[in-house]
Amino acid sequence: MEALQRPNVLILGAGAVGLSFAGRLARVATVYAACRPVHAGAIRERGLVMEGVWGTGTVKGVTPITGPEEVPAGVDYIIITAKGTDTLAISREYAGVIRGRPVASLQNGIGNEDIIARYTDTVIGGTVTTNFSVVGPGHVRVLSESAPACFGVWSGDGGEVLDRLIAIIGSAGIPVEVSPDIRAGKWTKALLNIAVNPICAILRAPVGAAADADIREIVTALIRETFAVAGAEGVRLPWATADDYLAHLFGVQVPDFAAVYPSMYYDITLGRQTEIDLLNGYVARLGERHGIPTPQNQCIAGLVRYIQAHPDAP
Repeated sequence: MEALQRPNVLILGAGAVGLSFAGRLARVATVYAACRPVHAGAIRERGLVMEGVWGTGTVKGVTPITGPEEVPAGVDYIIITAKGTDTLAISREYAGVIRGRPVASLQNGIGNEDIIARYTDTVIGGTVTTNFSVVGPGHVRVLSESAPACFGVWSGDGGEVLDRLIAIIGSAGIPVEVSPDIRAGKWTKALLNIAVNPICAILRAPVGAAADADIREIVTALIRETFAVAGAEGVRLPWATADDYLAHLFGVQVPDFAAVYPSMYYDITLGRQTEIDLLNGYVARLGERHGIPTPQNQCIAGLVRYIQAHPDAP
């Protein structure tokens, strides 16, 4: 791996996911992490503190930055880990850095890669199902690791870039795989979020609420609309039909996560912007483009937007 020694990696939107990756990648790369000032100050003062299954200790090899003017020349790879609501703003802010460089998106939702592709030619899509959290300023925890991270070429001639990125991430000890169809991978991960996240946010209830007979009808309609849109987009999901996935959703996923409150619930509760427009809202927009009715996704997205806009409403 001589040619890969100490590549320069820039992580944009470094919160729980980004700082965890930064800490691990610092073993094999020179890492710069664009993060909030509260994290940047703590990391400059005493390093990045990590705990959990990715190791426990203080990492000194992460350089925090708070703006594009602090990015050094010679960045080899950029990984965006920001919340999907911030993708456009970050892409605009760091446009001069992103342009002409390969960029990987390690974000939830569908559509982030299309935004990034407006600013550079080579875009890598990624998914990760590891449990990351922020403990405090410059302090992250990796609680569990349920599957390897997956990366695949989204746009551009990124085959060699993808291979090198996978090699770097793997050499840092992060389980990682190449996805032969990253679009399907992103849609597959989004299905559960489309099905239950907004329902839980609206009802202020955990995932188990989806098993209620009345709510189950709504979730079923959301997924059937989503499968129709995915098919029109040419996305090949692992389940042949919506009903096949619904059997998995109600038979496995809802019971497994019954007591969990998803991230959108916390976004609404804490008055933060949600990723609804990268989930149900995105399905509705694509449905309109393809002439596919998506009334349930439109309705759910509209309700979440209203709650976001009126946080003090009873």
